[in-house]
Amino acid sequence: MATEQHTPHEEDRERSERTDPSGARASDERQGDRAPGEQERVPLVLRVYGVLCMADGIVTVPMVALFCAMVWWALQANPDLISIGTDPTLPVILTALSTAVSLGNGIALIVFGRSLLKNRRRNAALWSHALIATTLVQVLLRLMLQGVGAGLVPDAVQLVILLALSVTVDPTLRHERHLERVARDLRDREAERAGMLGRDLAGKGYIQLNFFNLFWVFVVCCVLGLVIETVYHMVVVDPGVYQDRAGMLFGPFSPIYGFGAVLMTVALNRFYRSNPLIVFVVSAVIGGLFEATVSWFMQTGFGAVAWDYSGSTIFGLFPDPVAELFGGRTSTLFMCMWGALGFVWIKLCLPWLLKFINVIPWRARYSFTALCAVLMAVNGIMTLQALDCWFERLSGVAQTAPVERFYAEHFDNAYMEHRFESMTITPQDSSRIDDSALADAVGGTTAPDTAAGSQTAA
Repeated sequence: MATEQHTPHEEDRERSERTDPSGARASDERQGDRAPGEQERVPLVLRVYGVLCMADGIVTVPMVALFCAMVWWALQANPDLISIGTDPTLPVILTALSTAVSLGNGIALIVFGRSLLKNRRRNAALWSHALIATTLVQVLLRLMLQGVGAGLVPDAVQLVILLALSVTVDPTLRHERHLERVARDLRDREAERAGMLGRDLAGKGYIQLNFFNLFWVFVVCCVLGLVIETVYHMVVVDPGVYQDRAGMLFGPFSPIYGFGAVLMTVALNRFYRSNPLIVFVVSAVIGGLFEATVSWFMQTGFGAVAWDYSGSTIFGLFPDPVAELFGGRTSTLFMCMWGALGFVWIKLCLPWLLKFINVIPWRARYSFTALCAVLMAVNGIMTLQALDCWFERLSGVAQTAPVERFYAEHFDNAYMEHRFESMTITPQDSSRIDDSALADAVGGTTAPDTAAGSQTAA
C-alpha cells in the first residue's frame, strides 16, 4: 500500500490545524469570501492617477477655502463690490455655486484617489459616479459663466477617464455586468418571441429603462416635437407662415422635446396604469419646470431666448400667474400642453414607439444605436459651439481661435438666424457680459441683431 508523502509545509499546516483548527477555518473562509477584484492589485497607472487625483483635491480644497475667505473679507470691506442694491448679480450666484461644487469635487477626488491607492476598487467605483455628477455640474456652470472654450477641456478629459474607470476599476462589477449582458441577451430573445421586447418584464413599469430604449425615445421625440411645434406655429401663432423651429445645427431635431420625453418616460413609467388625472398633473409639473430650466440655462449661458410667454393671460381675463412666476419661461397653457402630451405619450405612444424601434435588426441594434448616439453627441457639441461663437460675434469678441474662424466661415450670423429663426441672442441678458462691457465692445451701442427682444412663443 502506498503511503502519502507530505512536504514540510503541509506537515506544518496540518500541525497548525490540529493545534488551532478554528483559526485555519477562519483563514480559509477569509480567502473564500474575498472578492476577486480585491485579490488583484490596482494597476500602476491607476495608482498614479489616484495620486494625481489626491494632489488635485489637496490643492483645490485649501484654494477654494482661501477664495471664500477673500470674498468674505471683501464683502466686509465693501459689499457693493459684488451686488446691485441688495440683490446679488447672476454671475456672483453662479460663481458661488461653482465654488461649492469645486469644493465638493475636491473632497471627492481625495477620497477617490485614496481608494485607488488602498486597492478599494468597489469604493473607487462608487466615488467615480459621484465625481461624474459633480464634473457634469461643473461643465454646465462653466458653460453659463464662460461659454464653450479651452476651460472645458480638463473637465471633459476627467469626465472621459471617470466614465471609463466607473465600468472597469472593479473587476467584480465588470464580471457581474458580463453575466448580466449574457442573461439580458437570453431574456431579450425570449421577449422577442413572446412579443414583449423592450417591455419591463418585472411589471413595475411599462418600458425597460435602458440606454437603447431611452436613446430612441429621445431621437423620435426630437422629431415629433419639432413637427408638432412647427404645425402649432403655422396654425395658431402665425397662421400660414412656416418657421424653422429646429433646435440643433443639423437635422430635424428639437432636443427640448427629446429630453422632455426622456424625463416623462422615466417619471411616468410606473404610472402607466394610474389615474389619468395623476398622469396629467405629474406631466404638467415636470414639463413646465423642465421648459423653464432650459430657458434659463440658454439665456444665462448664451443670451439665447427662443420663447417668451410674458404677458400671457388666462382666457384674456387676468394675467397668467405661472408666466409671471417664471418670468415668461413657461405658462399655464403650455404646462397643460405638457400634461396632455405626457398622458398621450405614456398611454398611447409608447406601445407604438416600441414596435417602431424594434424594427432595427437584432444583430445591428446595439452597434447601430451606438453609432447614432455618437453622431447625435457630435451634433449637440457643434450646436453649442456654433451658439457660443454666434454669441461672441454679437458681443464684439474677436474671433481669433481656429474653431471660432471655422464657425464664422461656415455658420455665420445669417446662417444661424435662418437656422434658429425662433431664437434671439441678447448678450446683455447673459451672465457672461454686462451692459457697459457690451457697449464698449460694440462701440457704445447694442448690436443690431440684439436690439429686438424675443416675442416668439413656443
